[in-house]
Amino acid sequence: MLFFVFACLVPAFVISFLATALMRKLAPRWGLIDQPAQRKVHVTPTPLGGGVGIWMGVIIPIASAQLIAWIILKSGSTPAWIPRELAPHLEGVLYRSQQLWMVLGGGTVLAVMGLLDDKLNISWKPRLIIQLLVAIGLVLGGVRGTLFVEQPWVGMVLTVAWIIVLVNSLNFLDNMDGLTSGIGLIAAVLFAWIMLRYTGEPRWLVAGVLLVLAGAIAGFLCHNWPPAKIFMGDSGSYFIGLLLSTMTVLGTFYSGNSSAGESEGARHVILAPLCILAIPLYDFCTVMIIRLKEGRSPFHADKSHFSHRLVELGLSKRDTVLTIHLATLTTGVGGLILYEVSSWNAALLIILMILCVLSIVTILENVGRKNRNE
Repeated sequence: MLFFVFACLVPAFVISFLATALMRKLAPRWGLIDQPAQRKVHVTPTPLGGGVGIWMGVIIPIASAQLIAWIILKSGSTPAWIPRELAPHLEGVLYRSQQLWMVLGGGTVLAVMGLLDDKLNISWKPRLIIQLLVAIGLVLGGVRGTLFVEQPWVGMVLTVAWIIVLVNSLNFLDNMDGLTSGIGLIAAVLFAWIMLRYTGEPRWLVAGVLLVLAGAIAGFLCHNWPPAKIFMGDSGSYFIGLLLSTMTVLGTFYSGNSSAGESEGARHVILAPLCILAIPLYDFCTVMIIRLKEGRSPFHADKSHFSHRLVELGLSKRDTVLTIHLATLTTGVGGLILYEVSSWNAALLIILMILCVLSIVTILENVGRKNRNE
């Protein structure tokens, strides 16, 4: 298990770190600079394009791993350095290769669109159309959940909505140094932990992709931690959002057979993704409501986010980011605890805890908004 974790994390981290360092030098030459503005919190021009480093940190390790698996299977013998528990799954890596690369291809399309948006400031309407087309394409390609509903179209519609909402949730949250990257890192690690520890049999492929994503985000975060030397831009937030949304769909949270001391057979575990991603989903929903109530476009950037409210309360930007990270970790741990309980009554207590955290967030937001209006 440790070999698998480090084999996924370390190469992704190194590649992303080096690629992001390279983008710090190339971005100004390509005109990828985020200039300070009224709705933004940074005060100095900062390079964009860090999402390219994250993208390379994911694509190169996964492509290399699949090449290695193909070579090993062609040779007919398993090298001694491959752990015994992983050897039987090498064939499965290639079997699901088409679906995996379909997801990565969709992520690449969104990353390229995000990079163009960083450069050209594309309107939200064509961006949303492309997001919908990518989401629908992935769902038609088999990336969809069922949610215990017999009608397939229900799962398909909900999966498209899940992808769109999560992609834009992480994009909306990318308004402070280290914020979206930190939340993406926390979510990827927690989801990978579930795939390896709580699903009866480890879901090696999905866990591997999530760990690679975590390593790539960590490599970028070294450059993005306050004060940031580079921003991920829309390319990075779109790519992270798509991978998290699709991996939570492809990952099997409910296995249907419970064993002693575990609750993977209890249906309440399907709430785990909502718990882990409660903070970005809450922020997305409240910001959309505020903008619509004020008669503005729901995709018009402003300072209506939870992070902005905390700054208005007097927190520093670094403390604001850490506070939101800890809130995300708190709700995420609640998602893990769902696997340790066996009844809906216990699960409802966990959900109540999550709602209490979100209620605290609501109070802080309202106080911050009141202070701004006075």
